[in-house]
Amino acid sequence: MSAQSSGHSPAESVRGCPLLVVIDPVARRTDGESVRIAKDVLCAGAGAKICLPAGPEEFAQALARRGRRRPVVIGDDRALLRAVGLLHKGRELAGVPLSLVPVGPPEAVALSRTLGVPTDAVAAARTVLDGGERPMDLLTDDSDGIVLGGLRIPCGDTFGALPEYGAYGASGAAAEPDGRAACGAPVADGGGADLDAEAEFGHRSWWKPAARTARTALSLLAAPTAGLRGAPRPGAPEAGAGRRGRVPAQRLRLRVEADGALLADLDRPVRGVSVVPWAGDDAAVGGGPARLPGGLAEVVVHWPGGERPLRARARAVTVSGADFHYRADALVGGPVRTRTWTVQPGAWRLQLPRQG
Repeated sequence: MSAQSSGHSPAESVRGCPLLVVIDPVARRTDGESVRIAKDVLCAGAGAKICLPAGPEEFAQALARRGRRRPVVIGDDRALLRAVGLLHKGRELAGVPLSLVPVGPPEAVALSRTLGVPTDAVAAARTVLDGGERPMDLLTDDSDGIVLGGLRIPCGDTFGALPEYGAYGASGAAAEPDGRAACGAPVADGGGADLDAEAEFGHRSWWKPAARTARTALSLLAAPTAGLRGAPRPGAPEAGAGRRGRVPAQRLRLRVEADGALLADLDRPVRGVSVVPWAGDDAAVGGGPARLPGGLAEVVVHWPGGERPLRARARAVTVSGADFHYRADALVGGPVRTRTWTVQPGAWRLQLPRQG
């Protein structure tokens, strides 16, 4: 990890607090120009120490050794989730305001956009310097996991009524330090990720691309045989459908409870469940949507056959049933048989554009 100082005195707009700018290596690799622009704007407006971590351990070390500097993350949604997760595990999240400059393709910064952070590098960097801290709700689960934007069951995009929270393809998938995989990454039966944290930071072993290609080829070759042996694989296209054929809607047997009230039971299948921190009806920051503290989560149960979804608001949501995976922001968790998510009002602070 390398570091350098901008040599500028802190600007008054950041209350005299120097910055620790942690630049995610994926952002440097995918859009170096946006990274350079954001860095120049930040260094021109505040005293900034620039950190270039090469892997997850150095990323964590940079945050742990920040001192009195305010952390600024330049990267995509996964970089934000990594920073929030580390501070949460260190029980420092409530006392450390976070700033973000989203860098990456639109699908990789969907969560950042949903939270109200400008996705333009210049506007986001200026928000770091001139914006205001806003408390944000998050969801915590009974395994100490966190959710910033929302979660859905099943983890795939099998129904279109939910907002997007950063659906990554397999080429951009990654494992977080706790072992959960980014959405789109294959997840083993035990919940382990197919790609490791080293791959996330661009240091992939030479044999891994070949191994992934071999696995893909084997799965394609085995697909017709699997179809002849019995029932189609979950999520497989219907018989006769081409590559772009519609994926049949899944029917899940789940029990869904919101603050103890039963929304769905095992005797009636559901098509999916979504849970997001409720932002209220008038939440907006800088002319766009934002997740402001509401202390409640909005729960939506989607039924098969196009029936109107069931909506409820609650502080705690419990889902149980047969082993299921879920997508929390950009990560896939599971399989689990039961999981409870609880709203933590104003649990973290994010620098957002000032209202006006």
